Amino acid sequence: MRNLVFDKTNIGRAPLQVCATVREKLTRQGEKTMSAARQTIATTLAAAVLSIGFGTAALAAEVGSVAVTAKVTILENPHENGPVRLAAEDLQSDLTKVFGVQPRIVTNAADAGPLTIMIGEESEIPASMRPAGATAPESFSISVQKTAGGHAVVLSGPDMRGTMYAIYQFSQDYLGVDPMYYWTDKQPAKRSAIALSASLSKVFPPPLFKYRGFFINDEDLLTGWAPGEKTDHSGISLKVMNKIYETVLRLKGNMIVPGTWIFPTDPQVKLVGERGLIMTQHHAMPLGVNVARWPEGVPYNYSTHPEILERAWKDAVASYDPHQEILWSVGLRGLSDTSYATMDPSVVGNDKRLGMLISKAIATQIKIVRAVHPDAQFVTDFWQEGARLVHEGLVTIPPGVIHVWADGGDGYLQDKGEIAKGEGAYYHVAMLDGRANQLSEMVPVRRIYSEMGRYIKAGATGYFLVNTSDIRPVAMTAKAVMDVAWGGVPAAGGADQYYKDWAAYEFGAKAAAPVAKAYEEYFKAPAIIPAGQHGAGDEYGDQIYHSEAQQLLLMTMISPPWYHLPSQDPKWTPAHILGIGDDKGFFLHYGPEWAPETIKRELKLCGEAQPRWDAVWKDALAAEASVEPARRPYYEAEMLTMIAINRDSNHILYLVSKAVQDYRSGDKAKARAEAEATLKDFDEIHAMEAKAEYGKWKNWYRGEWLDGIHHTRALVEDFIRYIDDPETTLPPPVLTVGWQGYYHIMHYEGDRTVDVH
Repeated sequence: MRNLVFDKTNIGRAPLQVCATVREKLTRQGEKTMSAARQTIATTLAAAVLSIGFGTAALAAEVGSVAVTAKVTILENPHENGPVRLAAEDLQSDLTKVFGVQPRIVTNAADAGPLTIMIGEESEIPASMRPAGATAPESFSISVQKTAGGHAVVLSGPDMRGTMYAIYQFSQDYLGVDPMYYWTDKQPAKRSAIALSASLSKVFPPPLFKYRGFFINDEDLLTGWAPGEKTDHSGISLKVMNKIYETVLRLKGNMIVPGTWIFPTDPQVKLVGERGLIMTQHHAMPLGVNVARWPEGVPYNYSTHPEILERAWKDAVASYDPHQEILWSVGLRGLSDTSYATMDPSVVGNDKRLGMLISKAIATQIKIVRAVHPDAQFVTDFWQEGARLVHEGLVTIPPGVIHVWADGGDGYLQDKGEIAKGEGAYYHVAMLDGRANQLSEMVPVRRIYSEMGRYIKAGATGYFLVNTSDIRPVAMTAKAVMDVAWGGVPAAGGADQYYKDWAAYEFGAKAAAPVAKAYEEYFKAPAIIPAGQHGAGDEYGDQIYHSEAQQLLLMTMISPPWYHLPSQDPKWTPAHILGIGDDKGFFLHYGPEWAPETIKRELKLCGEAQPRWDAVWKDALAAEASVEPARRPYYEAEMLTMIAINRDSNHILYLVSKAVQDYRSGDKAKARAEAEATLKDFDEIHAMEAKAEYGKWKNWYRGEWLDGIHHTRALVEDFIRYIDDPETTLPPPVLTVGWQGYYHIMHYEGDRTVDVH
C-alpha cells in the first residue's frame, strides 16, 4: 500500500483539491519503511487517545444513549490514506446537511471535543477500542466507546475500504443519508441531535462478492449534461465523476469502469485511485487499449501482425500509474466492441482458430502484465461470441483468471447453468443495443434476485459488474444489484418488498403500497416477442420503439441502400452500406419482406401493450397523491417520466406502423392523421423530460443522443410532408443511431490514438 502524506492545511478543501494535493505529496516506500510508519501511526494515535481521556483497558459501556449534535468533531489519523480522508470529508458534508453547521475535522486530539467521531484503520486504533470480529478484508465496525471526558463513535475497518464503508454506513444508518442521494435528490432530515446507544457495537461482515462495481457505459446523458472536456480533458466533468465514485463507495462497491472508450492516462482514471477504488476495464479494451481510437493504417490482426497488438498491450500497461490498483481485463475482440472475426478473415467460419487466438492473446496479456506487476489479478468476460466459444470448449483460460458470464441486456445471464465457484457476472440494468433500455428501467428486481441468487448458490461470487449507463434512469435497480452483491438476496419479502421499501424510503411511507404496485405493473407492461418469431422472448425497451419507427419511415421514403456512419469506430472507419448483402450482425437485413412483417408484428404487440401502459400511467398518476410533497419532483422524474417515455413511445411505434401501412395501401388521409397523432405523444415525452430537468438537472436530456427520440420526430415530420408531396426534401439515407452520441462522448480525445510503437 502506498503511503499518503497529509498536510493539515488541506482540511476543509474541496475533495478534488485534496486529491491534487495528495497526488503531489504521494511518497512510496519499501515494506520495511511502511511497517515502521504504521507502527509510528498506531503509537501516535494511541497517545492521542490517552490525551483526551480514552482508557487503555476495556471499559464497559454505560447504560443509556449518546447524543450526536452539531458540536461533534471528526478525529482522523494525521497520516490517513487519502481516500479515507475524502470519505471523512463526505461525512463532514453529511453532518452539515443534518445539523446545519459544518463540524470540524481535526488531526490533533487536543482539538477534539467531548463527543468525537474517530476514524481510522483498526491497526491504528488502540486495541481496547476495537470491536471483535471485523478482521476480514472490507469488513468494518461501528461502535461507541466511553472516554474520560465523554464518548467517541469509532468508525473502523481492517483496511482502507473497510474503514470507508464504516463511514458511509454510519451516514446511512444514523444520519439518514441516502447512498443514492446524488441521483435521487433525497436530503436527510434536519435534526438537532441524534441519539446513539452508549453500548452500540456493530460488526459488519465482509462482502459476498469479492469485486463489485459500476460500468459507466454509453454515457450520452451524463456527457450532454456535465461535459468536462474544456476544463477536465475528459468526457464527463471530474466533479460529476467524483460523485459517481462516491456513489459506488456508499453502495459498498470497490471497482469501476469509468467510461466506455478511455485512455489509461485520462484524468478520470487517476481519480479512481484517489477515491480508493479498483480500476477495471471494458471487456472490449484488454489491458486498457482504447481500440476505438486505433491509428489509421495500422493493422489490427493477431494472425498476421501479433507484434503490433502486443506492443499496444505493453504500452497500455506502462501508461497506467504503476501504483494504481487494477483488475486487468484480458481477451481479444475487434475494434469498437465487435467480434475479432470482423478483423481477421482467417477466423471467419473457423471457431476453433478464433478460440485458439483468443486463448493465445489472454496468455500473452497475462505475461505482459506480470512482467511489471507480479501479483496482478485478471478477469475475462464471456461476452457474445465469447460465451459460445467457451460453451464449445474452444477457449483455454489460465488458472487464476476470473471467468465472467454476461447477460444479453435483459438481465438473464447466458451461462446455460455452467457457472462454477469463483466465477462472476457482467450484468446490465441498462444497455444500448437498438432494442433495450437507455432511458428507463427494464430489468425487474425479481429477475435480479433470481439470477444473482443462482450465482450465490453456486459460489460464483468472484465478480459482479453492473452496467448502469447514465445511472440516474436506473437508480432503483442499480442499488438493488449492489445491495445483493454486498449482502446477498434478502431472506424474506423478495422483489415486492424491495419495491415497497424503495418507495417508502424515497417517497414516504404512504406511497409504499401504491408506488410498489405501479412498479410491478410497469415491468409487466412491455411487449414481448412471442415464441416462434425471431427474437422470441425479447422484451421491448425504450430503444426499439424508435429504432424500428425510424427504419419504417426511412424505408417508406427512401429505399435501401442506407448508410451507417461510424460511431464507436475509429474516426477513419468508412460508412457502412446497409441493405445490399450486409452481413454485420448488429443490423437487420432490409429485404422487401421486412416492412410488412414488422408492421404486422408491431400493430399486434404494441396494440396489445398500449392498454397495459395506459393502466400503469393511470395508477402512477393516482399514486402521486400519496408521495410526500417535497419528493414529488423526483417522483415525476423517476416514475412518471420513465412511464411516459415507454407509454408514448409504444404508441408512436403503433401509429407509425399504422400510418406506413395505410400510406402503402393508398389511404393518404388516414396515414397523415395517424402520423400527426404521434406529435402529441412526442410533446408528452418532452413535457415530462422538461419536468425532470429541475434544479441541478437542467439540460439532463440534452444528451439524449442514443435513443434518438428527437430524430424519430424529425422523420415523422418529414413523412407528413412526404405524404402530400413525394418530391419534398427528403432526409438523408443515413441511420444515425450512435453517431452523435459517441461524437460528443469522445470529442474531448481529439485526434489521440493508441500508442503502438
